[in-house]
Amino acid sequence: MYLTKEEERMLNGEFGFATQKAMEILVALGKIYDAERLIRVSSVQVAGVSYKTIGEAGLEFIEDMAKDGRVRVKATLNPAGIDLKDWRKFGFPEDFAEKQLRIIKAYERMGIEITCTCTPYLIGNLPKEGEHVAWSESSAVTYANSILGARTNREGGPSALAAALTGRTPLYGLHLDEERIPDVLVEVKTFLRDASDFGALGYLIGEFARNKIAFIKGIKKASVEELKSLSASTVTYGSKPLFYIEKITPGWDKFELPKEKTEVTEEDLREAREKISDYFEEPDFVCIGCPHTSIEEIKKIANFLKNKEVRTELWIATSRKVKETSDKLSYTEMIENAGGKIICDTCMVVAPLENRFKALLTNSAKACYYCRSKMKVKLASLKECLEAATR
Repeated sequence: MYLTKEEERMLNGEFGFATQKAMEILVALGKIYDAERLIRVSSVQVAGVSYKTIGEAGLEFIEDMAKDGRVRVKATLNPAGIDLKDWRKFGFPEDFAEKQLRIIKAYERMGIEITCTCTPYLIGNLPKEGEHVAWSESSAVTYANSILGARTNREGGPSALAAALTGRTPLYGLHLDEERIPDVLVEVKTFLRDASDFGALGYLIGEFARNKIAFIKGIKKASVEELKSLSASTVTYGSKPLFYIEKITPGWDKFELPKEKTEVTEEDLREAREKISDYFEEPDFVCIGCPHTSIEEIKKIANFLKNKEVRTELWIATSRKVKETSDKLSYTEMIENAGGKIICDTCMVVAPLENRFKALLTNSAKACYYCRSKMKVKLASLKECLEAATR
């Protein structure tokens, strides 16, 4: 694999231990995928943040890299395992919090922005169409590729950190034109009502397309919130973090329609919801925010909860930056007055919630997939979730 003189110096250790280790990771990855060279990236989104996910070995690796590692491009951070400020309020164990805060401090020493969100595109990190980035969280990668038209593979925690420390990533996969061609056609023959329907659609696309790229017809319009739901579930239940929607996403008009196709009907959506969900009568936990909620979603939640009382544990997961906007607009006060809680920096997927709750009701198909090992799960609309939390 070709390296520039500067990249060779990085590999030879002239820029310190962490940069050398990062370059070793990228060169090894490039050789695995037959990359001809490295390319520069404009931003990186680093995963491998929650202590629940990476454990003691991950903590040790990150602290070693933080001794002399410093980022070369804009780098943001994926959700942690706790609310970094109010972790006691949400009942997270002190020993877990201590390890989690060590991870955060190590990333901070490297110059990574402590955003702790899976939706960096909602807080100002918006790469342009065709721009090369190195993002890692699956739903963010899919949103970047599909909705923004940027180019990124689904990076692992170590490779994303390596990209941040060098400003490079290997040229392979979804960075290449020939790897971004749609393979299968999905015709939506029913009306999609809300983000949970888009989540169910993502399940069906993932199950059908698997490691192929879907071209979707039949969706007339879609909000940011619905598109992030689709991005999250498509890659959760499949594997390719890219899709096209006719007349909505960038690049949709550059390709011929794939010959392999399937249709999605109202009955298909109903069956998808059943497969995603477990049976239970009443939840003891309602959680919204996988991926993290937008300010528009928080507004809807606040308006629904006005003059109501939350009777079931209700968490709204979001980024700290979005919560700051919510605070200014008094949405946080409205939600908390009703008995709901806005939790920052984490979510139901990466937080240590084992044995705390028995039944989760959520509007996130992705959360249903990942939380099924911790508790029973059920997919519902935002309105149905809030109604269940207040009855």
